[in-house]
Amino acid sequence: MAHEAPIVKVELRDRLGTRYARRLRNSGRLPATIYSKGTDPISVSVDEREVLVHLHAGNHIIELDNGDGTPATVLVKDLQFGYLGDNLIHVDFARVNMNQVVTINMTLEISGQPASASAAGAILEIPRPEIEIVCMVKDIPDSIKVDLSKVEDIFTIGDLDLPAGVKASLDPERHIAHVTIVQEAVEEVDGIAEGAEDAAPEVITDTPDASKGDSE
Repeated sequence: MAHEAPIVKVELRDRLGTRYARRLRNSGRLPATIYSKGTDPISVSVDEREVLVHLHAGNHIIELDNGDGTPATVLVKDLQFGYLGDNLIHVDFARVNMNQVVTINMTLEISGQPASASAAGAILEIPRPEIEIVCMVKDIPDSIKVDLSKVEDIFTIGDLDLPAGVKASLDPERHIAHVTIVQEAVEEVDGIAEGAEDAAPEVITDTPDASKGDSE
């Protein structure tokens, strides 16, 4: 990490349940749970605005201070949102040490676009805007930048410039971004449509003479 983990003050929760959690959120605090190997989970609350600032800044590691003078180093393990998906309602933290190896998802900071993306019928697709990385807690990067302006038409996981000690868990050949040309497919469809217009319609008529011969 390029800088120290931010410190967030926590308060112990002695009550649980949906109503109490709603009351907490209405007061500007978020229910949270701290998980630690070998011990029972601890229910706490944190200041909503403070936590959101750190999450939006891309912080994965936070120091939780309960006032005893020994902040706990935690990894943001899971975020739970409301049914509309637009408001954070709960945070799960996992206690870690700085030399512990962890697996986390990181959103990529993607900028620019390949020159080929400006061609007629070209579409820039980004099938993998985030990747899973494996590293020690102390090596978690603040961000992973991707500049597509220097790319011809495909950018893969193997093309990432990852910091020392950081590995991507997926195959390096997996695409992060690529340019797809759809013009040829459109022209082919147009050609089929034009051919259909030019083709003479089939005319179905009654069978002549045979039935007449029988009636005569």
